Amino acid sequence: MDTLHSLETPAVVIDLDKLRRNLARAQSAADAAGLALRPHIKTHKSLRLAQEQIARGAVGVTCQKLAEAEVMADGGIDDILLTYNILGAAKLARLRALADRCRLAVTCDSAAVAEGYRQVMAGADRPLSVLVECDTGMGRCGVQTPEAALDLARVLEAAPGLRFGGLMTYPAAGGVQASRDWLARAVALLSDHGLPPRIVTTGGTPDIWDAMQPGIVTEYRPGTYIYMDRSQIAAGACTSEECALQVLATVVSTPAPGRAVIDAGSKTLTSDAMGLEGFGFLPDHPEARIVTLSEEHGVMDVSRCAVPPELGARVRIIPNHACPVSNLFDTVWLLDPEGGATPLRVDARGCVT
Repeated sequence: MDTLHSLETPAVVIDLDKLRRNLARAQSAADAAGLALRPHIKTHKSLRLAQEQIARGAVGVTCQKLAEAEVMADGGIDDILLTYNILGAAKLARLRALADRCRLAVTCDSAAVAEGYRQVMAGADRPLSVLVECDTGMGRCGVQTPEAALDLARVLEAAPGLRFGGLMTYPAAGGVQASRDWLARAVALLSDHGLPPRIVTTGGTPDIWDAMQPGIVTEYRPGTYIYMDRSQIAAGACTSEECALQVLATVVSTPAPGRAVIDAGSKTLTSDAMGLEGFGFLPDHPEARIVTLSEEHGVMDVSRCAVPPELGARVRIIPNHACPVSNLFDTVWLLDPEGGATPLRVDARGCVT
């Protein structure tokens, strides 16, 4: 049996106890608020973990790309929300094939995208549920006003092969109240015009504990909550003790006083700064800073460490952003309380089409 000490580095290790506590806490909060929980699998990209989320009460999963959704459906998951505009003949053909074999809902933010859905769903046995994506402050995709949401909902409801499924948003961090206000105006407007949304879905881990409250929202889509990471610590969503995913690395050089180099670079930790200083937090050496990354080297400033890590030492790193780290590894390792390490395939790694 593999153990933490036998793993070659760099390796991504997942503390199962912490992961399960994170799942339980979020599911409990959703249940208490009367919300459906639909986790975003882009964080872990794992069938096994998606199945565990559903077994603990999630109503289904959220996917960002068609290829992710196809992997989930191949693994037997049959309730999927795909939160991305799908365009082009090839992707639309894949969308139709996916809709024919699972309960699929999609999103769109324009009549042009809706027209592609209408064309590809012609003759389908059941209509495709399409949610209107709303920009409630993120400044990314989405209709810009509640009035535009109503206009698009009318297009969807009138289109053969489609049905208006509700509203979807991903709010900016710290923008929970602004998003609630936007959605409340939209729901009122839609209801006044005979199109009350069946689903109002929002998401995000940074504000998860403030956002999961009874009210206008019916469904919540967190992603990072399963692992947590340094950016979530900074946002106040968790503590370092609740971070289930860590990177295990080895000090491969101590070339100068105050400097140590590890075998985890940008191809392991990613270059996501997330507005933070450095590229990860070392819980066993909190004074250390990962100051620069090459592809396969991480350069640490250990000048403030009372006992800096020595050559050959293994260090644990909480990455700034767990989601892209998952997509860099074919396999991560699940650590059980008895000290065993079990490989877990990252099923949807590289599924970005």
